[in-house]
Amino acid sequence: MLKKLLKPLVSFAVTALLVMNIASCGKPLPPSQSTEDGSRTDYSSTPESLTGVEGDSEVTSEPVESGADADVSVDFTATDTDMFTDRDYRTEYDSTPAVDITLGGTSITANSANVSVEGAVATIKDDGTYVLRGTLTNGMIIVDAGESAKPQLVLDGASITSSTGAPIYIKSANKVFITLAEGSNNTLSNGGSFTQTDENNVDGVIYSKTDLTINGQGALTLSSPAGHGVACKDDLAITGGTYNITTASHGIDANDSVRICGGVFEADCGKDGIHVENSEDATEGYVYISGGGFKIKAQGDGISGAVYVQIKDGTFDINAGGGSGNASAGGYGGYMGSYGGNTDSDSTSTKGIKATGAMLISGGSFKINSADDALHVNGNLTVENGEFEISTGDDGAHADETLIVSGGKISITKSYEGLEALHVQVAGGEISLIASDDGINAAGGVDNSGTGGAFGNDYFGGGRPGGRPGGGGKPGGGGMSSGNGSIVISGGSLYVQASGDGIDANGTLEIKGGYTVVCGPTRGDTATLDYDRSATISGGTFIGTGASGGMAQSFSASPQGVISVSLGNQSAGTKLSVSDPSGKELINHCPELDYALLIFSSPEVVSGTSYTINVGSSNGTAQAR
Repeated sequence: MLKKLLKPLVSFAVTALLVMNIASCGKPLPPSQSTEDGSRTDYSSTPESLTGVEGDSEVTSEPVESGADADVSVDFTATDTDMFTDRDYRTEYDSTPAVDITLGGTSITANSANVSVEGAVATIKDDGTYVLRGTLTNGMIIVDAGESAKPQLVLDGASITSSTGAPIYIKSANKVFITLAEGSNNTLSNGGSFTQTDENNVDGVIYSKTDLTINGQGALTLSSPAGHGVACKDDLAITGGTYNITTASHGIDANDSVRICGGVFEADCGKDGIHVENSEDATEGYVYISGGGFKIKAQGDGISGAVYVQIKDGTFDINAGGGSGNASAGGYGGYMGSYGGNTDSDSTSTKGIKATGAMLISGGSFKINSADDALHVNGNLTVENGEFEISTGDDGAHADETLIVSGGKISITKSYEGLEALHVQVAGGEISLIASDDGINAAGGVDNSGTGGAFGNDYFGGGRPGGRPGGGGKPGGGGMSSGNGSIVISGGSLYVQASGDGIDANGTLEIKGGYTVVCGPTRGDTATLDYDRSATISGGTFIGTGASGGMAQSFSASPQGVISVSLGNQSAGTKLSVSDPSGKELINHCPELDYALLIFSSPEVVSGTSYTINVGSSNGTAQAR
């Protein structure tokens, strides 16, 4: 919300100004969507260094590498070749030397000395391929092999229940491969409790102390009413299969990494859908996904990684914490809640996709409905591509450090704040967001109120009494705030509908390109633009509407011409247009909220030139500064 008080604007309205609701008038489209030949202009550009202006000196803020763990370097150049071995994909096996393990209700039979059987417990002691078939009503398969062993377990119509333990317990090996035989249906379930039999805290239906790979073209149902679905204390790779997971705790849990390049997953979890964290080594614990289909219903986070989360592709349908309608459980919880909802000190974290260090999303399709932030990072968050449909009880996308959007399509239909970070960079993509508070917020820890950027332009009916022609602040004013946040818009198309401030920069705002539309309310404590140091525009198009009261700010002195004009109180949908002296219409806009002012700038706006403003059936003129 706004943190400053400015001298109230004096509004001069045209006499007998008529109000017309033009229902057919929609959002203004950027030129890339309305060219005569139907072609598109690519607004994308490489994100530049974050810069702000304080007086005559340049302020540069360099993003940290990974936020809370800035000493941990995150390398996002890895590919599937780096993440998966050839054997991770290999599902075939030679049936001749393979060992058959037959599950017979309360007993097990095996045709190899490498398998020891005691009642309903079979222990695999060496390398090789082991094919499991049948039903075990209360028993376990234990892998306790040598340090160099890499056994393969093939589930081919296997159903195993362990009343007090893990149906598959991997105690010792170099690495284990679980293959779901093509066309097979397999079930692993726990009876409702885990009784510890050794030094390991076994708490998953599949529990592995070593590296684990699950692959194949079969189906696996995991039921864990007392713990996790898959619990791996090392690296977990999944390259295929169909999974139905129901758990009291995390669906998939690992210490060092979860790497997925394929498969179909449906999970209903009492905690996180996918969770990776190593409490003993802060440099470990990441999620890498390059493909697959995910439908996750989680009482906690949908996907959570410690060091980083990297998503290259896949289809994601995530409901976290009961969804945006359940915000009080983990979201903002009311007006002031965004300050507490972004911390992880809550009893339950209910974010869509979360990382402690850093996050990179370069592709995929996402439908996220979360009680708390949809995308959340304690360090840096980058969205390069992908399609997003987001409904959240708190922020659409939040980063404690830097948030960069350079591509993709992002639709935030419900949020407390749409995009929030210390530094926000929008360099490309198509973004549409609706926020009950600020649309874009650079939260920089403001110490003092700011007074720069008050309106100093002509209004309908004449100039502002006491104002300076082309002025950028109230007399004697200027930036006098120590906010260190920044917002830089250099490309893309951006539509913001906010019930609080449209763009709130606790520091600096810089627009260098793109097509930005801000639709704000007329409430007195809100503003289309709110900033502490400066707000400049040197390229692109900006159309902003909202309140014209004492909180209102326009751009400070800028290279590009700016029209700032008070229009009187107008109803949502009232047609608004701006034409140049030749009669060329520069914009045709119907704000979706009530409005009382217009801030407009584009490369076609020339400082010192008067422009015709049409509101409904009435018109007036305003001079650009």
